[in-house]
Amino acid sequence: MTPLYLSDEEWMRRAIALSRLCPPSPGAYSVGAVIVDAGGMELAYGYSREGDASVHAEESALAKLVPGDARLRSATLYSTLEPCSERRSRPDPCARLVIAAGVRRVVIAWREPALFVAACSGVADLRAAGIEVVELTRLGEAARRVNAHLPAVGSGGS
Repeated sequence: MTPLYLSDEEWMRRAIALSRLCPPSPGAYSVGAVIVDAGGMELAYGYSREGDASVHAEESALAKLVPGDARLRSATLYSTLEPCSERRSRPDPCARLVIAAGVRRVVIAWREPALFVAACSGVADLRAAGIEVVELTRLGEAARRVNAHLPAVGSGGS
């Protein structure tokens, strides 16, 4: 298969399209994630509630790869929302899963608002682990629109 040399923005648009596949939930964000190797090949994708009402997008994408997959050390994970730093439904938040997987670069469109947790520290946790984090804030509004079913988001909340 020929690699797709897409820009960060194009990969994020793919993640946003995946987020639209999420069954809306009044208690959860709709998030899409894509993992791309250093050569521009998509390794895996995921979205919130894909096959499991509690699964997060990053978690779903990572679960499709073999733990310890060497390609992850040079991969980029694109997520429409900052990886969570706290969660109720699983023992490990997504930021910890990304760190443990060995991903070295994460691109997000939107920081997690203080809706379900007081303050998400996903970006800070990733950076503290030496992971490069890029924020594509120009696509943040597109990621937020998918979450208009959440009152604080739909009303323009951060």
